[in-house]
Amino acid sequence: MTTLNILMAQMNTLVGDFQGNTAQVVEAIARAQQQHEQAVVVFPELTLSGYPPEDLLLRPSIELRVNQALETICAAMTGDAYAVIGYPRRENGELYNVAGVLHRGKVLAEYHKQSLPNYQVFDEKRYFTAGSEPLVLDIAGVPVAITICEDIWEEGPTAQAAAIGARLMLNINSSPYHRGKRDQRWLLVSQRARQAGLPIVYVNQVGGQDELVFDGGSFAVSSDGTLVAAAPNFEAGEYWLQVDVDPQSAIISGLPVCPPLDEFAATWRALVLGVRDYVNKNRFSGVVLGLSGGVDSALTLAVAVDALGPERVEAVMMPFRYTSQMSVEDAALQSDTMGVSHKVISIESIYEAFMAALKQEFAGTEADTTEENLQARCRGVLLMSISNKKGFLVLTTGNKSEMAVGYSTLYGDMAGGLDVLKDVPKTLVFDLCRYRNTLGHCIPQRVIDRPPSAELAPDQKDEDSLPPYEVLDRILELYVEEDYSAEAIIATGMDREQVQRVIRLVDLNEYKRRQAPIGVRITQRGFGRDRRYPITSGWTIGD
Repeated sequence: MTTLNILMAQMNTLVGDFQGNTAQVVEAIARAQQQHEQAVVVFPELTLSGYPPEDLLLRPSIELRVNQALETICAAMTGDAYAVIGYPRRENGELYNVAGVLHRGKVLAEYHKQSLPNYQVFDEKRYFTAGSEPLVLDIAGVPVAITICEDIWEEGPTAQAAAIGARLMLNINSSPYHRGKRDQRWLLVSQRARQAGLPIVYVNQVGGQDELVFDGGSFAVSSDGTLVAAAPNFEAGEYWLQVDVDPQSAIISGLPVCPPLDEFAATWRALVLGVRDYVNKNRFSGVVLGLSGGVDSALTLAVAVDALGPERVEAVMMPFRYTSQMSVEDAALQSDTMGVSHKVISIESIYEAFMAALKQEFAGTEADTTEENLQARCRGVLLMSISNKKGFLVLTTGNKSEMAVGYSTLYGDMAGGLDVLKDVPKTLVFDLCRYRNTLGHCIPQRVIDRPPSAELAPDQKDEDSLPPYEVLDRILELYVEEDYSAEAIIATGMDREQVQRVIRLVDLNEYKRRQAPIGVRITQRGFGRDRRYPITSGWTIGD
């Protein structure tokens, strides 16, 4: 029997930081060798560059940086450990997504990713050439196959490796999170293992990169598809497996299956990690947000505090004549409960100054949404000024439902650097508020219970101009995430007039979303990298 001691290095990398990422690799290999002289250390996809590097891959110096990183790692590998590492590599003028196997100061072999994803948030065909050959090599006496991420979602690469005698597969990944993704991975990799009769070790990165969140959750399945080991989600770490290989079998042990998170807990962890890494990796000292006393800003504040700690969060209540006393009280109560700096700055005098300047332009007209938008823009100016002066990132608070139908103000409540809830539908906002209070009560109950209102006009309610959120969110889910047509949505039993109105609003407000800050992606299709629709278009809902 031969035993492989495999370390799943579930790393949090920074895109473009070759030196920092390389240092993490060298340190992980050194730690592994202290425990097992002939350790096999497996790192995620494109570890050296970080994922996704996007057009950094087109920079002329990319080859130099990769080569310098590999030289540094090889020089440090003075022991008998093996390392499986992802990086971009140019050969004969073509750029490949590569997994290299390093041992005793040399690159033993390189595998070129065969299946290049080009859907949802992925556009690897823009950069990479697809490989065509499997890689099975001897690692400490065991024939081990190497594949990369999307290769496991196609049947071919796994079947190729099994056909040429692989006894174990190592699959390295940079697989982003969305709700339900963990179960999809488990089922898919289990299916591949059964088809090939091959145990598979799946190693994924962790961390936030712009709008994407990588949730880790590295795992292993046996040759019959049984899940035998699973690392935690949303936590960087190093997790050991033992693989015992004899002529009849390859048995994986050494790491229990970490209890899976429920969907609310996973979503919360994704939002917190996405905010933390965006703020820290971009070197902001803290964040500031407008705390209105409503449910969206209340949830945003809770995420920010969990991500950064209360000392790095400032909440600003900016009341106006339509702001209820309840909102003022609830904002102060939540700020006090969470221990954040809380300021109150009225926009009354600022609004009146704008109105005075616009008096001639507005002469002879009736009040309409212009005056409502002006209130939001007064608040946006205040928050951006605080941001400039203190070096804080402005967090906006619009949810996915509002972003979809344009229930937001350009250069007002959309002014900021990161929209925490951009991919969180309104109905899920309420669920997450209730979930967060189970961890420690911080969101006042009446914030959750009261009817949602922007408080930009007397007695205003969201449902005065929008369908009930349960209805709205179902229409949006079908249209935005599932690509249903208007008629297909109506056929599910939805009201024709409501469906057509909502879809028309979604299509008309692409210009707003194109100017909105990015937000943490938690669904299969968010507004950002996932969904690229033209602003100028003759497409109609009847098409």
